[in-house]
Amino acid sequence: MCQLLGMNCATPTDFNFSFRGFARRGGETDKHEHGWGMAIYEGHGIRTFLDPLPAAESRVAQFVEGYPIKTLNMMAHIRFATQGKVALENVHPFCREMWGIYWSFAHNGEVPKYSNKPYVEYPLLGRVSNRTEVFYHPVGDTDSEAVFCAILNALRAEFTELPTLPVLYETLQRLCAQIVEGDEELTILNFLLGCGQYNLFAYSWPGSRPGSKVWNGLHYTIRKPPFSKAKLADVDYSVDFSTCTTPADRVAVIATAPLTVDEEWKEFKRGQLLMFDRGLAFSESYETHEVETQGRGLFSRYISKCSVPTTSAKLYDTPGLLRELVDEVVSSDTREVVWARKGADLGCGIGCSGVLFRSCCEYLTGVDLSPEMLDGARDRGCYDELVNGNIECVLRKHPKFGRCKNPTHGALAYTTFDLIISLSTFVYIMDIKNVFSDIRELLNCENGIFAFSMEFLDEIENDPEPEKGYVLQRCARYAHKKWYLDESTKASGFATKAFQPTAVPLRQHNGANVYGVLVVLEIDKSVEAGASD
Repeated sequence: MCQLLGMNCATPTDFNFSFRGFARRGGETDKHEHGWGMAIYEGHGIRTFLDPLPAAESRVAQFVEGYPIKTLNMMAHIRFATQGKVALENVHPFCREMWGIYWSFAHNGEVPKYSNKPYVEYPLLGRVSNRTEVFYHPVGDTDSEAVFCAILNALRAEFTELPTLPVLYETLQRLCAQIVEGDEELTILNFLLGCGQYNLFAYSWPGSRPGSKVWNGLHYTIRKPPFSKAKLADVDYSVDFSTCTTPADRVAVIATAPLTVDEEWKEFKRGQLLMFDRGLAFSESYETHEVETQGRGLFSRYISKCSVPTTSAKLYDTPGLLRELVDEVVSSDTREVVWARKGADLGCGIGCSGVLFRSCCEYLTGVDLSPEMLDGARDRGCYDELVNGNIECVLRKHPKFGRCKNPTHGALAYTTFDLIISLSTFVYIMDIKNVFSDIRELLNCENGIFAFSMEFLDEIENDPEPEKGYVLQRCARYAHKKWYLDESTKASGFATKAFQPTAVPLRQHNGANVYGVLVVLEIDKSVEAGASD
């Protein structure tokens, strides 16, 4: 198997430190000795370095390691050949021009659909219906380059204008699921996809497997203020970043295996697609929509950007749509009316929802598991308090099992809230019943509102697990069955005030449509009355 390295930065940054350790794995500390390559974005251009020699021995690699090129976006690859011969044409990253943009791609893994068969038998992706529509072809004989060309052909068939970032994100998510579908156990698909100077997409399937010594996943860490010292895992070398950075710097480093021994690395979830921009990781369409509105989406001098109608743009403004739904339920005539004394935003991310709900809350608390996301939320100034922690911990007075080492356990458990919101959080929680019950305990009994977004399934024909109220999709997100949502709502003492699904499915899972939905609940007064009687 190969290994990947990616960097995405808030300010132009050199990659010498990370590449120094990474290159050692190319034949010195690990077996990836069948070539190495690198793609570095500079403005609208791209530099590439490719060499079929081991990175640990390559004079080109030594030159690059000591040459302080600064960039916002780059990727590198060291190869252990499992598909295709050892040759320059099979060295990653692969690069192509599409829509006047340089696209780059590096892959680790094996994709059975695109290997050990004639090229004409490789499956077509997306809207590509026949071979006459195929524009991009591999030069070498690796499954990796074949997958890259299949993705580009699918995007080219899908769009005649430049897609916006949320549309591109959702399309890539759908294409990844299509590549994996039917060969889930044999497919290993970990890749980096660059599409210009700002954005880097990263996908991981299947992630680490118990007992396996093969690198099947991806990890990332984010270096940000206050910077500290970091030591490489593959060579006795360290850097004190506090001496060579500024407060504006932030760098996301993505690697197959952690490169350092003293930084916190997060492993990608199974089937997770992340978009990196300015050194931050985004996994929600409404977050990528905000990046797009900042002018950091795809750029071409020759292909126009999709003109997005206001109604279509609103589809990606989940916080705004939820705020409108909540206003309808509480009969608020203006967004400037403060009706919630205390509000909580669970899974607040960079604060997109906080901006929208700030005006109706006298005091607003944001909660998120990612310190980097909280940095973005803090910059917005829309929260009175920010809590770094797992929402299942911060809501609960007492741990479910034994003692909890989380320092923020119970941080919100002794506060009464008039409004609790949660966007795109329950797609990462399998069993929502306990969380619903915990939220119910914290809400004001008179007029408390619980509003959230989630994904739910149509009825599954011949459901193999009809008793389970949820499924884990290939995109690393849970979709809950409608009956299970209704059951959890009732069991927790809530009544549904609004239920607004998307007009069209987000995707399919095993033949069943998956929809997004906005929900507003309030405490069921009939249950309260029955309890007091």
